[in-house]
Amino acid sequence: QVRLVESGGGLVQAGGSLRLSCAASGSIFKLNAMGWYRQAPGKQRELVATITPGGSTNYRDSVKGRFTISTDTAKNTMYLQMNSLKPEDTAVYYCNFQGQYDYWGQGTQVTVSS
Repeated sequence: QVRLVESGGGLVQAGGSLRLSCAASGSIFKLNAMGWYRQAPGKQRELVATITPGGSTNYRDSVKGRFTISTDTAKNTMYLQMNSLKPEDTAVYYCNFQGQYDYWGQGTQVTVSS
Protein backbone atom coordinates (compact mmCIF):
# COMPACT_ATOMS: atom_id res chain seq x y z
CA GLN A 1 0.00 0.00 0.00
CA VAL A 2 1.38 3.41 -1.00
CA ARG A 3 1.62 6.07 1.68
CA LEU A 4 2.84 9.66 1.35
CA VAL A 5 3.70 11.62 4.48
CA GLU A 6 4.48 15.34 4.33
CA SER A 7 6.44 17.29 6.90
CA GLY A 8 8.25 20.58 7.26
CA GLY A 9 5.40 23.06 7.29
CA GLY A 10 5.10 25.80 9.86
CA LEU A 11 4.89 29.50 10.56
CA VAL A 12 7.51 31.76 9.02
CA GLN A 13 7.90 35.48 8.44
CA ALA A 14 7.81 36.93 4.96
CA GLY A 15 11.19 36.52 3.32
CA GLY A 16 11.93 33.37 5.25
CA SER A 17 12.45 29.79 4.08
CA LEU A 18 10.96 26.37 4.67
CA ARG A 19 11.71 22.94 3.25
CA LEU A 20 8.85 20.52 2.82
CA SER A 21 9.45 16.78 2.65
CA CYS A 22 7.25 14.02 1.26
CA ALA A 23 8.30 10.53 2.30
CA ALA A 24 6.88 7.73 0.16
CA SER A 25 6.44 4.11 1.15
CA GLY A 26 5.16 1.24 -0.95
CA SER A 27 5.51 0.56 -4.68
CA ILE A 28 4.10 2.92 -7.27
CA PHE A 29 3.46 1.28 -10.64
CA LYS A 30 4.16 3.32 -13.77
CA LEU A 31 5.28 6.45 -11.94
CA ASN A 32 4.84 9.37 -14.34
CA ALA A 33 5.40 12.46 -12.26
CA MET A 34 5.54 13.81 -8.74
CA GLY A 35 4.45 17.19 -7.57
CA TRP A 36 3.47 19.66 -4.91
CA TYR A 37 0.07 21.32 -4.81
CA ARG A 38 -1.37 23.87 -2.43
CA GLN A 39 -4.78 25.02 -1.34
CA ALA A 40 -5.46 28.30 0.38
CA PRO A 41 -8.69 28.91 2.34
CA GLY A 42 -11.61 29.49 -0.01
CA LYS A 43 -9.54 28.71 -3.09
CA GLN A 44 -9.10 25.73 -5.36
CA ARG A 45 -6.10 23.46 -5.08
CA GLU A 46 -3.37 24.61 -7.45
CA LEU A 47 -0.25 23.08 -8.87
CA VAL A 48 2.99 24.47 -7.44
CA ALA A 49 5.73 22.35 -9.03
CA THR A 50 6.27 19.00 -10.69
CA ILE A 51 9.22 16.72 -11.32
CA THR A 52 9.47 13.64 -13.51
CA PRO A 53 11.47 10.49 -12.73
CA GLY A 54 13.95 11.79 -15.29
CA GLY A 55 14.38 15.04 -13.36
CA SER A 56 12.46 17.48 -15.55
CA THR A 57 10.84 20.20 -13.47
CA ASN A 58 8.02 22.66 -13.91
CA TYR A 59 6.87 25.54 -11.71
CA ARG A 60 3.92 27.86 -11.56
CA ASP A 61 4.97 31.36 -12.52
CA SER A 62 4.47 32.86 -9.07
CA VAL A 63 7.06 30.57 -7.45
CA LYS A 64 9.70 30.46 -10.18
CA GLY A 65 13.08 31.47 -8.85
CA ARG A 66 11.93 31.02 -5.25
CA PHE A 67 10.92 27.36 -4.95
CA THR A 68 12.91 24.28 -5.92
CA ILE A 69 11.51 20.77 -6.23
CA SER A 70 13.84 17.80 -5.90
CA THR A 71 13.92 14.12 -5.05
CA ASP A 72 16.20 11.74 -3.19
CA THR A 73 15.52 8.31 -4.65
CA ALA A 74 17.66 6.58 -2.03
CA LYS A 75 15.35 7.95 0.66
CA ASN A 76 12.15 7.74 -1.43
CA THR A 77 11.59 11.37 -0.54
CA MET A 78 10.56 14.45 -2.49
CA TYR A 79 11.34 17.96 -1.32
CA LEU A 80 10.15 21.49 -1.91
CA GLN A 81 12.64 24.15 -0.89
CA MET A 82 10.78 27.42 -0.49
CA ASN A 83 12.74 30.66 -0.22
CA SER A 84 11.70 34.30 -0.12
CA LEU A 85 8.29 33.27 1.13
CA LYS A 86 5.38 35.68 0.74
CA PRO A 87 2.07 35.89 2.64
CA GLU A 88 0.31 34.73 -0.54
CA ASP A 89 2.19 31.43 -0.27
CA THR A 90 0.12 30.61 2.82
CA ALA A 91 -1.76 27.36 2.18
CA VAL A 92 -1.94 23.68 2.94
CA TYR A 93 0.67 21.99 0.79
CA TYR A 94 0.08 18.47 -0.57
CA CYS A 95 2.44 16.10 -2.30
CA ASN A 96 1.21 13.97 -5.17
CA PHE A 97 2.59 10.97 -7.00
CA GLN A 98 1.02 10.07 -10.35
CA GLY A 99 1.32 6.48 -11.46
CA GLN A 100 -1.25 3.89 -12.34
CA TYR A 101 -3.22 5.65 -9.61
CA ASP A 102 -3.08 9.09 -8.06
CA TYR A 103 -1.60 9.25 -4.56
CA TRP A 104 -1.86 12.18 -2.13
CA GLY A 105 -0.35 13.04 1.20
CA GLN A 106 -2.35 14.40 4.11
CA GLY A 107 -1.09 17.96 3.71
CA THR A 108 1.10 20.26 5.75
CA GLN A 109 0.22 23.83 6.71
CA VAL A 110 2.48 26.67 5.62
CA THR A 111 1.73 30.09 7.09
CA VAL A 112 3.70 33.16 6.06
CA SER A 113 3.21 36.25 8.20
CA SER A 114 3.74 39.76 6.86
